[in-house]
Formats: sequence, structure tokens, C-alpha cells
Amino acid sequence: MALISTVSPQQAEGTIKEGYDMFMKNMGVIPKPMEMMSASPALFELQLRRILYFSQHPKLSFALLAHIRYLVAHNLSYRFCMDFNRLILKKQGLTDDDIRRMEADPGQSLLEENESAMLAFVVKAVKAPGSVTAGDIRGLRALEWEDSDMVDALAQGVSMIDHTIMMEAFQMNQDCMVE
Repeated sequence: MALISTVSPQQAEGTIKEGYDMFMKNMGVIPKPMEMMSASPALFELQLRRILYFSQHPKLSFALLAHIRYLVAHNLSYRFCMDFNRLILKKQGLTDDDIRRMEADPGQSLLEENESAMLAFVVKAVKAPGSVTAGDIRGLRALEWEDSDMVDALAQGVSMIDHTIMMEAFQMNQDCMVE
């Protein structure tokens, strides 16, 4: 049982209800971290705005963002969202073998070359931030990524860390989804 009180879908009102309804409509489930964020309506709203920002990102595709979330969750052993993002990847056509290859080497994703390079960069940066070099940045720029794209992609990856810590600290259910 969670150590904090959250808003159930049946009790949701206002922005939280709107957010829950959006998830149910678009995904059929409510991500458990969003339920956790419902304990703080202001943070819930900020997280919703962040999700909307990324959903309309001009260069970071939905597929790339799902790959980032999955691999970061996988590398952090963040069980809460590995299954959720694996489901998204499978809906995009990836097989278990595709996912295993990508886990072993992010550069082996089925994404376009530039997106695969961005994915590998984010995974590297999350695993060992001090290992990022000027050459890594030059390589991404050569693939026509702008600095803002790199910051946004890495922000998507590191956002998994705060949810991991919070979900564990508040002893939220191990499932990533509220049905």
C-alpha cells in the first residue's frame, strides 16, 4: 500500500480528471507515476504540460521518446515503466528480439540513424554523465540535431530518475499503470 494518498480515477476532478481522461483515451491506462503526481495537483499539472510539450515536439518523434523512456527505465531497473514503454514499443512494431538487441546496444535500434544516435547519447549520458564528450555533441550536430533537441532528449531520459526515486520512496504499487 502506498504511503501517500493519491487521487483515484473515480475521485478525479479538474485538471487531474482531464489528465486521467486523456491517458485513458489515448493509451487505455493511466501511468502509475501520474497517479502518484495526483497527490500534488500543481506538480500533476506541470507534468501534464511537459507531456504535452513532448507530444508536440518538432524533432523528437514519439518513437524516439518511447525508446528513450524504455532504455532509461531498463538501465535503472525501473520496473514501474519498463513494461509500459515496452508495450508502446511493441505497438510500434518492435519484437522482443528487437528490444533485446537495443538493450545490449542502443545503436542497434530500428530508428533512423539520427534518432538512433540521439538514443545512444541519452543512454550514455544517463549512465555516466561525465563520459559525454565534445565529440558526442559534434556528432549529434552533424546529424542536424540542435542543442535544444539534445537538452530536451536528455531531459526526457533523466525524468525517469525522479519518478523512480519517488515511486520507491512512497511505496507505490509495482505496476506502472492504473486500469
